[in-house]
Amino acid sequence: MQCIINGKWVDASDKSTIEIVNPYTGKVIDKVPNCTPKDVNKAVECAKKAQVSWAKMPVYKKAEILYKFMDLVDENKDDLAKTLMKETGKPISQAYGEIANIRIAFSAFIEKAKHLYGNIIPAGTEGGQDKTIQLTLREPLGVMVAIIPFNFPCDLFDQKVAPAILAGNTVIVKPPHQNPSILIKLTWLLHEAGLPKGVVQVLTGEGDKTGNALSRHPDVHGITFTGSTRVGKITYLNGAEHLAHVALELGGNDAFIVLDDADVDLAVEEMVWGRMYNTGQVCCASKRFIVQKGVLKEFEEKAAKRLSKLVVAPPTDKKSEIGVLITKSACEKVVKQVEKVVEQGGQIIYGGHHEGAFFEPTIITNIPKTADVAFDEEIFAPVVSIIPCENVDEAVEIANQSSYGLSSCIFTKDMKVAADVASKMQAGEVVINGASFHRNFEMPFGGYKNSGIGTEGVMSTFDQVTKTKTITLKNILM
Repeated sequence: MQCIINGKWVDASDKSTIEIVNPYTGKVIDKVPNCTPKDVNKAVECAKKAQVSWAKMPVYKKAEILYKFMDLVDENKDDLAKTLMKETGKPISQAYGEIANIRIAFSAFIEKAKHLYGNIIPAGTEGGQDKTIQLTLREPLGVMVAIIPFNFPCDLFDQKVAPAILAGNTVIVKPPHQNPSILIKLTWLLHEAGLPKGVVQVLTGEGDKTGNALSRHPDVHGITFTGSTRVGKITYLNGAEHLAHVALELGGNDAFIVLDDADVDLAVEEMVWGRMYNTGQVCCASKRFIVQKGVLKEFEEKAAKRLSKLVVAPPTDKKSEIGVLITKSACEKVVKQVEKVVEQGGQIIYGGHHEGAFFEPTIITNIPKTADVAFDEEIFAPVVSIIPCENVDEAVEIANQSSYGLSSCIFTKDMKVAADVASKMQAGEVVINGASFHRNFEMPFGGYKNSGIGTEGVMSTFDQVTKTKTITLKNILM
């Protein structure tokens, strides 16, 4: 498969490629270009040229193209879901769910774009301004780069591309190098729907080659990045060189607090949803399970029993609930992380087996609050790390000791305690009696501390992809 520059299928200028491997079978399923700085320059030049006319197109006409795109997605959902499944290893049912989200997200962003009104500062609101009226407008940033991770490529394509182009920007998509095919196909469907060439392009390639060249380009005006904190900081510095607007959604090590009065059965069910979905490869997945000692044993036993009922089957099986990790090397990293947790005092009471890119759902308990995993060691796999605590104050202390602050949650029947904990949690979201893995398209999603800068969602993304212009009608009134 090739990348897309200015509406055309193209190879890398030096003909270099990257192999795409099915993580379940271990077999190469395709190759894509490993784009060069020369390719980046060409794409940015095309995006810059296309943005001038695209910004002038009325929102309702942009919407007509995107509604046609959604229809094409529905028509091609089987091929899209199978592509997503093959190159990520996620269960086919979850792949279909992610494809279905495209219509939900694009429709919501279209409605928001139609109501992206400016403001009026009336005359006389300030001394000396009795005859002056001011109005504000939202204008596009210009050329934007969307750097998208492997775990939810379609969902993040929705969050980044839809609002950016509706606001009048052009976008160069940098897909994950492990599984870029699905985003190439979605971009081509945008072109088939009538999107003008150059408005959305796709450059595949390695992050340190293609990604860095994009984020450093002086004609890139905005960068939206989802990925690791380490690479996010590099991207931020790259953008700072030319004062690009940068929005970052980075790593997380979310706290899942269970107090003595909690509904343990509910907490266990939410643990499955919040930790096992997408085989644990979720930024805002619950990762640190901070459990008060009064319900610790009950939580451990019920969690192990519930995990034993999960359907582990090939991704092609519609009943499959657990797939494989994105690569074999990702699994090898998890093996080392789990070994470290055990060395630092944790005890494996369920699972722990692995093969190829598969890592079995696993529970590690009695982890001391001084262990690395209780701070910043983010395990991107179906691993439940249980850290016992004495009381609610210690639970909050453990939760906040991480340098991450993406999402979080607490289970308790006392709503006053829940509200108090929510006010103290250093995280961008606090879910009460539900897993931290809670993200819908409407909400402003983003983290504190090392989990990022800015938020995404229908409520807030347009603030990240536009700039404000004030028009002053000086002394317009008699």
